[in-house]
Amino acid sequence: MKRALWLAALLPMLAQAYDTRVSGFVGAEVRGFVSDPRFDNQFEGLQPSLILQPEWRFESDDRDHQFSLVPFARLDSRDQRRTHADVREAYWRRIYGSWDLLVGVNRVFWGVAESRHLVDIINQTDFVEDIDGEDKLGQPMFRLSTQRDWGALSLFVLPGFRERTFPGEEGRLRFPLVTDGDADYQSDAGQNHVDVALRYAHYLGAWDFGAHYFKGTGREPRLLPNSSFTRLVPTYDLINQVGADVQYTHAGWLWKFEGLWRAQHGDHFGAVTAGFEYTLYQIRASDADLGLLMEYSWDGRSDDPADAPPTLFDDDLFLGARLTLNDVQSSELLAGFVVDRHDRSVQLSVEAERRLDNHWSLELESLWFLNSDDSDFVAVFRDDSYVTLRLSRYF
Repeated sequence: MKRALWLAALLPMLAQAYDTRVSGFVGAEVRGFVSDPRFDNQFEGLQPSLILQPEWRFESDDRDHQFSLVPFARLDSRDQRRTHADVREAYWRRIYGSWDLLVGVNRVFWGVAESRHLVDIINQTDFVEDIDGEDKLGQPMFRLSTQRDWGALSLFVLPGFRERTFPGEEGRLRFPLVTDGDADYQSDAGQNHVDVALRYAHYLGAWDFGAHYFKGTGREPRLLPNSSFTRLVPTYDLINQVGADVQYTHAGWLWKFEGLWRAQHGDHFGAVTAGFEYTLYQIRASDADLGLLMEYSWDGRSDDPADAPPTLFDDDLFLGARLTLNDVQSSELLAGFVVDRHDRSVQLSVEAERRLDNHWSLELESLWFLNSDDSDFVAVFRDDSYVTLRLSRYF
């Protein structure tokens, strides 16, 4: 509460001293699950919710000082844990020549792949929002960057760890045992452990590439049952990770690669996501573009949940298509499926978006779990296929 009051008092002062831009959206969402729940106490039927995400941006006349504030809140009707609030961004940024200092809470995205964000490690996943890894919690940080002819170099000091969010007992898209809020840490400092990361990014002709090193608390927890086997306890290990992401652009082709090596819980493993997107421009003499996607993901971590965090992408092939109409309404459609090469389980996803006018937007998201049995990890979600419809008002 004190932090909210402090931010509320700060906004008028910033608005008087700096150029101000206010934007954001408010949305109404309904998610419907097509099957009855698999586990006890889970809700049935529709899941309506409300979303609010305003954005304030402040900038000095010389653009050397920038402030950003982006809170987020969701009010959910069926799952208490999905009713939550977060500060996605709240930072001060100072630009001095070729140097850039950022202090506060921010979101940072690394990577080039579509089906899996393998090297994106700075921010914690907001798992209660969705399981696709697209939504991230704000991360407290100090970031010092420089942009030179030889590339961009960034140092991150991350003083506060954010725990992953999980659905509650009545929520859907959860594990057989509810994930407890009390986490265990390998570090004695717990959430107060200070993580560090270093990233270098550059381009050479048609090649864009980045490389990073991360040392600190891993964002992916191992999920271990408690002593009575009634709850899962998130266990966060200290890790060392190096990774790279590369994209090559040629004509209508985008070739993509993400790879990492990680040391965790006394073991080490590698993981790779690689593939391409090929775009057919102005199909059938129209303004529409059609992108064809294929990616392969391999992960060498242990299958034992006691040794490594679970993953849906151990040996999987992704095939998809992206249709962009390039119309006034900015209509887009992305559809694809992920097939596990071992057990042939399938995750089918569909995302569509269309602007209704200058302020209103309609979105559809759907995820289906198909052809799974009790022997694969996807089986825990097999009764949680859903369709989401979201109406948003932007301002």
